[in-house]
Amino acid sequence: MSNEILSVLEYMEKEKGISREDMIQTISSAIRNAAQKGVNAGQELKVEINPKNGALKAWAELAVVDSVSDPACEIHIEKATLYKEDAVIGDIVFREVDPAFLGRIAAQTARQAIMQRIRQFEKERIFDDYKDQVGDIVSGIVRRRERGDLIVDLGKAEAILPPRERVPGEDYAPGERIRCLLLKIDTTPRGPELVLSRASLNFVRRLFELEVTEIADGTVSLEGMAREPGYRSKIAVQSKDPKVDPVGACVGARGARVKSIVRELGGEKIDIIKYDANPIALLEEAIKPAIPRNIRMDEEHRRIYFEVDEEDLSIAIGRRGQNAKLTSKLLGWRLDIGKLKVQEQGFDEKRQEAILTLAERTGLAVPRAAVLVDHGLNNIEAFVGVDAEDLVDMGLNEEEAGKVIAKVAESMAG
Repeated sequence: MSNEILSVLEYMEKEKGISREDMIQTISSAIRNAAQKGVNAGQELKVEINPKNGALKAWAELAVVDSVSDPACEIHIEKATLYKEDAVIGDIVFREVDPAFLGRIAAQTARQAIMQRIRQFEKERIFDDYKDQVGDIVSGIVRRRERGDLIVDLGKAEAILPPRERVPGEDYAPGERIRCLLLKIDTTPRGPELVLSRASLNFVRRLFELEVTEIADGTVSLEGMAREPGYRSKIAVQSKDPKVDPVGACVGARGARVKSIVRELGGEKIDIIKYDANPIALLEEAIKPAIPRNIRMDEEHRRIYFEVDEEDLSIAIGRRGQNAKLTSKLLGWRLDIGKLKVQEQGFDEKRQEAILTLAERTGLAVPRAAVLVDHGLNNIEAFVGVDAEDLVDMGLNEEEAGKVIAKVAESMAG
């Protein structure tokens, strides 16, 4: 048995990383407990394993008495001197027990204890190995599907990608490589459980930090982010260095950086805009190419009302309202979007406006200016080639006609 124990100790130390002292304590404790419940029931035992050769030794703990009532845990004073020369009543002496007499149950229990310790150690190791990687991107291979969860092999441990943390439309088959955010480590009765995410906003954040050097070194900062997984992400960035264009840094040469991130996200659109502390300026950037007009702010309730042209309304709102929702999240303000009302002037309104303008420019009374407008002279430019006689023919008297021609000449000269 000593050779078997030595082999176990060496294997655990080299392959599993469990210290020899730890395994010796686990095995000896398991053997002692099993033996005390089995053939040596009611007897206190002391078990030791030699760490160098794996030799197992066991002793029965016996109380020294002058009258033995329970031989399993007591020894007479006369016999006690065989194990301890100066033994007196009340002492504890140790009588060596042949390990073979500990029984088959003890050996079987030792094996179970070893397997249990391995499982416990692996659980502890999983937590220790990954506790500092929470919030980072990890890579693994999809192994199988269990109750809707994807099981991903990270190398040292398996993790789960729950349905709620997956991007709509994405599907992975066993054997495919996948990159995810290590979202958290849950404590369960089965041990630590690694939970992954591809739908988290921080997944996009970490991709930018890995792909864009300026973000990694702190030159460019991500000031605001909003995401609708699988559809679109909006990111507001600013630069601490005036020489560095934050949007250009994130996009990269010929869009290389942002294209790499878009590929990782399965084609999800990414809008990168320059951050501005003024919410209206940020709104104008975020809502492009639509142009917000008639903007009103309700700072108390953090609401912004604005209007856009009718042809821009669908752009501003987006499919199923997602563009407006993302812009609202990015700004931290609730948005109320309306359609810009364009009032079309009817013929009468246009005629009246022309009459009033002509009256003001020529000095004619409104009814007399109406006569000229009704003859087609609805603005100063229309008088080119017209003389006083023509105006008289239209119904003005000679004095009125002369004054109008003079006023028109003055306006055109000015």
